[in-house]
Amino acid sequence: MNIAQYIDHTLLKPAATTHEIKNLCDEAIQYNFFAVCVPPPLVKNARRVLANSSVKTATVIGFPFGYSVGRAKLIEAQQAIQDGADELDVVINLVALKSEAWQYLQMEMEDIVEAAHANNKLVKVIIESGILTNEEIIKCCEIYAKVGVDFLKTSTGYAEKGATIEAVQLMRQHLPSNIKIKASGGIRTYEQAEQYVKVGANRLGCSASVAIVTGAPQNGAAGY
Repeated sequence: MNIAQYIDHTLLKPAATTHEIKNLCDEAIQYNFFAVCVPPPLVKNARRVLANSSVKTATVIGFPFGYSVGRAKLIEAQQAIQDGADELDVVINLVALKSEAWQYLQMEMEDIVEAAHANNKLVKVIIESGILTNEEIIKCCEIYAKVGVDFLKTSTGYAEKGATIEAVQLMRQHLPSNIKIKASGGIRTYEQAEQYVKVGANRLGCSASVAIVTGAPQNGAAGY
């Protein structure tokens, strides 16, 4: 399995530097990762480094907690598109979810998906599956399938629990085949990465990407 082509090589720490983003992009080119995922202010930097490669540029919207108002997320998404992002990883409003404000969640993402798809960009919706019940995960599958997102994504990597095999399996069971799944949060080894792909993940968000593809020690790297 060419696991590298499933990986979004990720650096989202709040104090990320331009030098670190250049290194991230250089590694993505070297190991042929599918994409890099970087903080919104560093999208332009990543695009410059990746300009002559096939590696895509992804960024995050409403990250990491998701409780920005919908209008703020839309503006953030529009700016990311303008800056050159190919893919948007958008955190849902978990306050709304826990309040069962399903219509709000649908409307919030409809505007972002419309803006992204009008510019041929992909939207991955982060539902933070580790803190949801199975019933809430299934409801997210229903809502975001209706909206027409490109991916449902498990986690930000900032909650107390990240991706699980069970959550990916549940998502795959309740999503139409055209909507893909991104697993992220705690994936640190090749064996873990391969298992997620086998149960239905189409993309993996990882900060330990180089260790995953080379088998090298992680030196304490955080597992996004």
